[in-house]
Amino acid sequence: MNSSPTLTKAHLQRSVMAVPPLARTAAGGIDPAANEHIIRHLERGGVSLLLYGGNANIYHLPLGEYEPLLAMLAQTASPDTLVVPAAGPTFGLLLEHAQAIRRHRFQTVMVLPQQGITTSAGVATGVRRFVEAAGVPALLYIKHDGFIEPADAARLCRDGLISAIKYATVRPDPAHDPYLRELVGLVDPEIIISGIGEQPAVVHMRDFGLGGFTTGCGCVAPKLSQAMLAAIRAKQWAEAERIRRVFAPLEDLRNAINPIRVLHEAVTAAGIAATGPLQPLLDNVEERHRPAIAAAARALVAADG
Repeated sequence: MNSSPTLTKAHLQRSVMAVPPLARTAAGGIDPAANEHIIRHLERGGVSLLLYGGNANIYHLPLGEYEPLLAMLAQTASPDTLVVPAAGPTFGLLLEHAQAIRRHRFQTVMVLPQQGITTSAGVATGVRRFVEAAGVPALLYIKHDGFIEPADAARLCRDGLISAIKYATVRPDPAHDPYLRELVGLVDPEIIISGIGEQPAVVHMRDFGLGGFTTGCGCVAPKLSQAMLAAIRAKQWAEAERIRRVFAPLEDLRNAINPIRVLHEAVTAAGIAATGPLQPLLDNVEERHRPAIAAAARALVAADG
């Protein structure tokens, strides 16, 4: 695992940030071999940034599995790969996770967003206390309006508490986003990551100047996702848009059914690794959805070359 001081703009320039599922055995335990297959698939595709958050269902991870997961990720990722685990989402879990983070060598940790029972000032205070307890800067995850105001996020950045911001609030039109426009006026846009996969990434990086993008479907087709990043960096907008459309069928299924559940199934259907059962409070996709997911996943594998 990469031991550089923290997540930097250079990391975002050379790699998409893949957000893999967490593979489990049939009995429900974390499966080290299957997770290694997923990591190696991503690394062979040129990806060197891994974020274990929503797609890994960290929201519902038992506390007793957290430190074993950190150890597995640190041991499995290659020396050039920077791994970002997630913590939270509740404040109590953030403090518990912070103690485990201190015993490992992760450079930054994403704070999962807690929906409801929050205020912007309260979230900002919680992030500060987590950073103090964990001893590493946080990757701030903004997923819905009302979670944290741009001014509060900017203060956290100015105080050196934030490594990057994952911005994943879904809009009907990603080009019309007053919140994001305000945020990039207060925070260096190059440390903000478009956090909703390939579909809004072109608009976010071209029109708002964001520094990179996360990918779930890139766990199936990492070379293609890296090619899209390269096209955006080169301002080859037509090529970036062409690649974006290749990802659309699987992304559309994720949006229609459930992003986490569909990706979990797609990685298995693509032949990358058997991801096993999803941890409650989620469950695996229904049988009726599997043929369409398998077809979309296999088409992406073929496009990946």
